[in-house]
Amino acid sequence: MKTSIREVLELVIIVGIACLILSLSSNLGPTWSPWLKWLVVILATAKTGYYFGETLLHLVHATACDLPYHRFLVLMGYNMAEVTLSFAIDFYCLQTLDSGSFAGLDVSKGQGVLLFDCFYFSVLNFSFFGYGDILPQTIPAKLVMLLEVVTAFTTVIFLISDFVSMKESMKSQ
Repeated sequence: MKTSIREVLELVIIVGIACLILSLSSNLGPTWSPWLKWLVVILATAKTGYYFGETLLHLVHATACDLPYHRFLVLMGYNMAEVTLSFAIDFYCLQTLDSGSFAGLDVSKGQGVLLFDCFYFSVLNFSFFGYGDILPQTIPAKLVMLLEVVTAFTTVIFLISDFVSMKESMKSQ
């Protein structure tokens, strides 16, 4: 399946909001960092609801259109990549706003390494591995991590595993 303009636009919006939050942080100063961290949590909560709805719509559409399972998995793979990247950006914002948000992330290594480490942490959360080398230390960081785990759980466990059973039940109607 080809990536639609909407899906690309979603990532552009997520990156744009992250840039705006980090720009606000540098322009407004450290007194606004706590408020901006909670803004990241609020936006991550909204994003979690959006991803759940989007995945559910993909599931219903794929079932109704009798989409082959391998094509559905490709679609879900793209959505999972989008989710892990977007949560990596949230983790990056939290760590940039407060260097104590995560143990195991070192801002002094450079922004590129920090962004990669946030992506690494996000992939481990989404795949339920969590080696423990990076740990959330603040309430906002813990909440965003929990939101990603909930998103992963609902995507992987409920929606993908139910695809086959939903497909068979719709055929019998």
